[in-house]
Amino acid sequence: MDIYKTVMVMLVEDDPGDQKLIRMSLKEQRIANMPIVSPSAEDALEYLNANKTGDTQVNLPDLILLDLNMPGMGGKEFLRRIKSDPQLECIPVVILTTSDSDKDILESFKLQAAGYVKKPVNITDFQEVMRTLTDYWFTICKRITHEPDRENSKCLIS
Repeated sequence: MDIYKTVMVMLVEDDPGDQKLIRMSLKEQRIANMPIVSPSAEDALEYLNANKTGDTQVNLPDLILLDLNMPGMGGKEFLRRIKSDPQLECIPVVILTTSDSDKDILESFKLQAAGYVKKPVNITDFQEVMRTLTDYWFTICKRITHEPDRENSKCLIS
């Protein structure tokens, strides 16, 4: 992408190396806002819940990139919780993980993941995956506002 997009990406990833690669890839793609990085699912939920309580300093992300295999609350439980929350359910969540297990893929889609991407092992492939992912989500895919309708406790469709 050669123009800045105003998007907010949340990265839920416990590995500092992967965090760095994803941040670098997003910067290379000229995504205007650097990602909100949460090193655990618990931290990510705390952030998202702060928005629900009216904290104007906390914006809901346009996209969540989620690792499945993390200590503590895993990615599947995180996905289950936000997809069962009327104020968060419309935020697309793409699984970005090392697992290519059919069981993990199927469970993620049953939990309403918007996509499932296996992390490549080398840097060049990783950057290409991130380029394709950002092109799809922020250029090709039609986006909606993910701000909740606080009166009705549901996501707005605008």
